[in-house]
Amino acid sequence: MEHSPRGGKRIAFFGGSFDPPHLGHLAVARAARAALGLDTVLFAPVGVQPLKPQGSTAGFAERLAMTRLAIAGEPGFAVSLMDAPKSGAGPNYTIDSLLHLRAELPSDGALYCLMGADSFLSLRRWHRAAEIAFVAALIVASRPGQPLDDLVAALPQGLHLEAASLPPPSGPAPPGSGVDLRSYLLRNPAGDTAPLYLLPGLHIDISASQIRDQIREQTQSSPESAAPEPELLPSAVLDYIRTHGLYR
Repeated sequence: MEHSPRGGKRIAFFGGSFDPPHLGHLAVARAARAALGLDTVLFAPVGVQPLKPQGSTAGFAERLAMTRLAIAGEPGFAVSLMDAPKSGAGPNYTIDSLLHLRAELPSDGALYCLMGADSFLSLRRWHRAAEIAFVAALIVASRPGQPLDDLVAALPQGLHLEAASLPPPSGPAPPGSGVDLRSYLLRNPAGDTAPLYLLPGLHIDISASQIRDQIREQTQSSPESAAPEPELLPSAVLDYIRTHGLYR
């Protein structure tokens, strides 16, 4: 059963296409795990992304297999099928997955929704976007030097961001972790508040589209050796892409 959270009470849901899963995804998850003392980060490849009507380049089974390879051996990382394709090929909505996970957690459990800056900047377009942070506290991996105003502008209508001095729920990050954590409060029109945690210091410049483009370009010049730069991907994922001829 990969639908249910396992391994502790502090769970972060990390959804996405993972097309393919790369070292940037792992860096974001590791930083969140260290900063917030997460027990489990659930990597959930999405079946049908509502904001990407053209679909993913690789099929769900291939992206799931690559995600399993990417996180193999990582403490506290697990694959979730919560966002697997639905019968009838309907879209997967993050709010539905979070509500399902929330119902499975014990009363003293904590649920988070982990995302990169690119995902957060499209948040107001998500289904029932204004509710998401009140089901699972948001953890946003921002780019270094990214203006906070950009994040504020991405908030769903009716939500406001306030400065806050919230101690990390699990205490400070371990010495030497090098993880900077900033905390804010989101407030909705009813006056309800929810924490938002920002990881502002991650120097990550990797995108899945960049990797796919590299492979396509290399295929045209050298079909037999086409592969992205090895520092972008876990070696097992790179081997899988080569073996299965993906993204050519």
